[in-house]
Amino acid sequence: MSNVSYSIDSDSIKFLEKYLNEYSPTGYENVGQKIWINHISSYVEKIQTDLYGTAVGIINPNSPYKLIIEAHVDEISWNVNYITEEGIIYVSRNGGSDPQIAPSKRVIIHTEKGFVHGVFGWPAIHTRKASEEKSPNPNVDNIFVDIGVSSKTEAINMGVHVGCMITYPDQFLIMNHNYFVSRALDNKIGGFIIAEVAKMLIKNEIDLKFGLYIVNSVQEEVGLKGAKMISQTIQPNVAIVTDVTHDTSTPMIDKKIQGDIRCGFGPVIGYAPSIHKNVRELIINTANSKKIYFQRLVSSRDTGTDTDAFAYSNKGVLSGLISIPLKYMHTTVEMVHKKDVEQAVLLIFETLQAININVNKFFIY
Repeated sequence: MSNVSYSIDSDSIKFLEKYLNEYSPTGYENVGQKIWINHISSYVEKIQTDLYGTAVGIINPNSPYKLIIEAHVDEISWNVNYITEEGIIYVSRNGGSDPQIAPSKRVIIHTEKGFVHGVFGWPAIHTRKASEEKSPNPNVDNIFVDIGVSSKTEAINMGVHVGCMITYPDQFLIMNHNYFVSRALDNKIGGFIIAEVAKMLIKNEIDLKFGLYIVNSVQEEVGLKGAKMISQTIQPNVAIVTDVTHDTSTPMIDKKIQGDIRCGFGPVIGYAPSIHKNVRELIINTANSKKIYFQRLVSSRDTGTDTDAFAYSNKGVLSGLISIPLKYMHTTVEMVHKKDVEQAVLLIFETLQAININVNKFFIY
């Protein structure tokens, strides 16, 4: 295998920005997914989707050997759960949405009549009882959305009803030249990475000896649902998942529990029962031989990612996990380092080439 370099170009940045700025809340991923499909269609031979919206780009679809590289497209959000007679909206979580960050955030309610703008209101500090030493703790029971109406009837007439999706409107930005900042980097950055891998395979004219299935799954945030379904459909031999993991260098995180992971120090190779040692060792050996720096992280029971869904599906699937360090997960200011993203793309690309010259080892067992 020859040494190949990779850096994110301006066209890729344009795709990433468009992809991140579009909405793809869990269960309603179709708009964001269309952007991903349109982008990757130039680099694959075939595209298929399933009933719930998981998208798959396929290279060499006629091969009996099947390898998946995977990310998930869905982002956390809220649902309208209850509308008071005064038109105040209470919410329920769609995925792991954090009530702590909600107060004073702007929101968009998705209705059949279009977007309805609102805010997560919060009582001013002046109005709290003098005896209270602390502000009330934001939680799902007390956070609320104000859309500027005075009655439930007004809200309903605007198209708002129980079940409507609520998302944050925050947009992508590049901070200090090195950091990508956005909501939904968990895990659209993974979808970006696997699309870039496909692009590199075409650019470098790699002749794969196996079928490559580039999978952008739905509903990861509510229990790895999309991965469970698509694994039954594809029945892969090998799955390499990319997701995000916590940067633990920020305040209020215990490294003894969460591990020592930092943005800018390379992608993270996982250790867990669902991660097969053969896949992990190949990824590590590839990283070492290609001088791709990386970090390591242990998960004691499961990874909490789609890796777990693939590993234990069918009769078992050889599975590995490559994660991107992420600051402030499940907030609207998630951050990843550009170098980590570039190194992850390169690591997956080189790992696929390593598998390509050891087909028997990974597909005949």
